[in-house]
Amino acid sequence: MIIEVTVDELATLMKKAAGVSVDPKELRHASDSPFGTLGLDSLGLLGIVGELENRYSKPLPPDAERCKTPREFLDLVNSTLKAGA
Repeated sequence: MIIEVTVDELATLMKKAAGVSVDPKELRHASDSPFGTLGLDSLGLLGIVGELENRYSKPLPPDAERCKTPREFLDLVNSTLKAGA
């Protein structure tokens, strides 16, 4: 089973953990834009990290909460999840 967090899931997590609504299509288009331009701050990103750690029962690297863009975040999270699979 391949574990991968998608852009759609990230958009859902942004709403659930940080209260930031972003259309998955917009997020996909803005994947190299800073989270701040999408309305997500560092505390919101920390909430997303916590949600993913709970979901997969696996700690993410400390760098996860310091990612600047959705692409950077998804690349780090997915490589971490794949390494532990």
